[in-house]
Amino acid sequence: MEHVIRPVRADEWLKAKELRLAALADPAAPVAFLETTEQAEAQPDSFWQDRTARATGTGACQFIAEAPDGTWAGSVVVLIEEPGTEDFFGARIEATQGHLVGVFVRPEHRGIGLTERLFAAAVEWAWSLEPALGRIRLYVHEDNPRARGFYGKFGFVPTGRTTGPSAEEGESSASQETASHEIEMELVRP
Repeated sequence: MEHVIRPVRADEWLKAKELRLAALADPAAPVAFLETTEQAEAQPDSFWQDRTARATGTGACQFIAEAPDGTWAGSVVVLIEEPGTEDFFGARIEATQGHLVGVFVRPEHRGIGLTERLFAAAVEWAWSLEPALGRIRLYVHEDNPRARGFYGKFGFVPTGRTTGPSAEEGESSASQETASHEIEMELVRP
């Protein structure tokens, strides 16, 4: 029996929380997510309930890969960004677009095509929205070549934009040179 790819339901917040904590415990988490396990574990149940409920509407959709035994093997979230708002890094959004975040597949489920199927469902959902989105973007850490390679195979291309640490008062130029960045990649509507 095959994994089912489907949107999350609001009442599944406990499973959503457990999968997020598993993702944050993954060895790649420091270069894959903007949150730590400690930060996530400190959140009250109401946070997880709200987060999951918001991922079932028109402004966002979380897709999960559910194994035949009911285990959630992986997930991806599509956020819809509206013009005039700011993204996670404080950049102004110019046009309505999709933003893929929270990409994770449990190690024991990797290599069987789940990430491709999760992305296909997320992209199909995003392209179905009205008004039509012109692009879907994501950020990938420069020190995460495995993820960059996958995104490239799926059709995402670097935009040339990066984000990351900026020079704070008193920060040395040496620390700026060793600071890492997130690379923006996009998939343009066909």
